Amino acid sequence: MKTIVVIEDEPIIREMLARHLEALGWRVLEADNGDDGLALVSTHRPAAVLCDLLMPGTTGFNVCRAIRARRDKLGDVTIIVTTGSSFPSDRRSAIEAGANHVLIKPVSPKQIAAILSAIPLPAEPAAANNGTPPADSALVRFWGVRGSIATPGPDTVRYGGNTTCVEVRVGQDIVVLDAGTGIRPLGLQLRREFSGGPIGVHILLTHTHWDHIQGLPFFGPAHDRGNTIHILGYEGAKQSLLKTLSAQMDSAVFPVGMDQLAAAITVRELHDLEFRAGHVPVQALFTNHPGVTLGYRLGTPGGGVVFMPDTEIMPFNRPRPPRPENSTEGNAEDFNTYKNQLIAEFAKGAELFICDAQYTAEEYEHRIGWGHSCIDDTVRLAIHADVKHLILFHHDPTHDDATIDRLVAAARALATAEGSDIRIDAAAEGMELTLQRKPHPAQQPAATPTA
Repeated sequence: MKTIVVIEDEPIIREMLARHLEALGWRVLEADNGDDGLALVSTHRPAAVLCDLLMPGTTGFNVCRAIRARRDKLGDVTIIVTTGSSFPSDRRSAIEAGANHVLIKPVSPKQIAAILSAIPLPAEPAAANNGTPPADSALVRFWGVRGSIATPGPDTVRYGGNTTCVEVRVGQDIVVLDAGTGIRPLGLQLRREFSGGPIGVHILLTHTHWDHIQGLPFFGPAHDRGNTIHILGYEGAKQSLLKTLSAQMDSAVFPVGMDQLAAAITVRELHDLEFRAGHVPVQALFTNHPGVTLGYRLGTPGGGVVFMPDTEIMPFNRPRPPRPENSTEGNAEDFNTYKNQLIAEFAKGAELFICDAQYTAEEYEHRIGWGHSCIDDTVRLAIHADVKHLILFHHDPTHDDATIDRLVAAARALATAEGSDIRIDAAAEGMELTLQRKPHPAQQPAATPTA
């Protein structure tokens, strides 16, 4: 992937630039000052640098000079300087310092795109033989499948006891869905695969409940210089995403602060429900769970992958007590149907639907409003959404392997009774699924006529 370093001390401007550049397919490394920016340039040898001219500490002039002084090691990096100064003398000085282009703020995204499209990029190094699937498929690996709290032990060996973490690979892009305790073994595997080479990942967080973020401090690649980790999620109900992630690494509860991690880490709050993780198109949907919680749909060559680990699918076809006459309350049943319909439309036709199925019908009756689903309702919604393969996910900590076996059998029996041939499995640590691109109907061989 093409790499660009963005050096800008204004957070809002830096975020806007980074989002735009990622949409153009660039791997973006960010710094809010010239010294940190130069460190990123030295480590990652980017094809381009986008740098503010006037910043506290090292200015853009000195950034340009420092890069040009190391041309023998860094090559001909394209330097784009942005500035609020319209003085011709400042523009000349920036060019003399080594800038290729000087853009006056506010900068037009079209200007940047035009400049970057003309950059002669260095040849990409050959990819390591690390199991990365070809671009016509997607590989889905399950590293953590448990909900609420990790449950290691002899009774959870087959399905696993780590909390939520799923890896999706499309070509060279590595997308990690949630950072529960399962992200730790994922990190160990990535270190082995890349053998000390740079690792780049996008971590998409559905929300910041503990079982979805507690593994992040133990993610090995975050501790290695030269790696790039983009963490994306929505702002919390009470505080920012960055503040929440930093709080779990506060010195009172963890020995290493988030600002001490060696990798280049960016934490970005989403403001749009459609974006890209590397080259992978992603859609998001707010789910029915306490706080601010998202589900994600990834577009892959093998079809849509929908990840919705925490949502309360409302009951299907269950009797409800009648409302009193002259009630001023809204029609809750209609609203629940509407919420289910939103999820069904979001998951419509997905190749893989990884969905909350934490409770049995009996358990759910005592946990209504907790933000998790009954397996029966998950199965019925998946059938309604016409998904191809349902993965029962976010296993309850009280459910051992034998219990999950029984629940899978019951879920398949329910689907058969509903007249559906949907494929149903329970998520298990170590499970791998390869989604192959389907041939276009016009490319499929013609049927052989029979006598």
